[in-house]
Amino acid sequence: MLSADDINAIWLTLKVASLATFILLLIGTPIAWWLVRSQFRGKSICNALVALPIVLPPSVLGFYLLILMGPSGLVGRLTTDLGLGVLPFTFAGLVVASVFYSLPFVVQPLQTAFTAIGDAPLEAAATLRANPLDTFFTVVIPLSRSGFLTASILGFTHTVGEFGVVLMVGGNIPERTRVVSVQIYNHVEAMEYSQAHGLAGILLVFSFLVLLLLYSTLKTNPVSPLK
Repeated sequence: MLSADDINAIWLTLKVASLATFILLLIGTPIAWWLVRSQFRGKSICNALVALPIVLPPSVLGFYLLILMGPSGLVGRLTTDLGLGVLPFTFAGLVVASVFYSLPFVVQPLQTAFTAIGDAPLEAAATLRANPLDTFFTVVIPLSRSGFLTASILGFTHTVGEFGVVLMVGGNIPERTRVVSVQIYNHVEAMEYSQAHGLAGILLVFSFLVLLLLYSTLKTNPVSPLK
């Protein structure tokens, strides 16, 4: 039986994951397109920076985000000067941390999809005098639907399951920053294994069903989640 705290944690997790996924698609799409189409010589460095959260321990990423967004950090001083306060241990801080943590899980499937399009459709659009923005919205996006689907699902589910980053940046504040993964940790700490089993089982079933939906939808030639 789920407690009120469990339900609050689930609801907060869904809100964080939904908002973070929306932001990730907004910023990840132009990043992925630029990484695919740009001839910039330092592109390998940019690719490595985007992919860094895949190999970096979440606690390390969370620590540096905490320092950066704290009162003495560059972002923290900026948000304080703007009258927004500091981001750690707030809902906004959770979302920002989630965006950094899940960025490669959105950017890399989009890169794969954009690369698979090739130059021919873009050249055909250019011969019809379509400007780059029209070409992107009328040619690139429709041809990359599977990539956007993969990016959305992976970004959302990866955010739902995060622990180290959100604990470091958000802490463990009920109804404000306590997400499902942290609530499971609390149950285990209190030796409340039946409650931990309930929440963990929900995450397990949810993750499996989402991935099943993804691969059932893509069926043939699924976009690889990560390069």
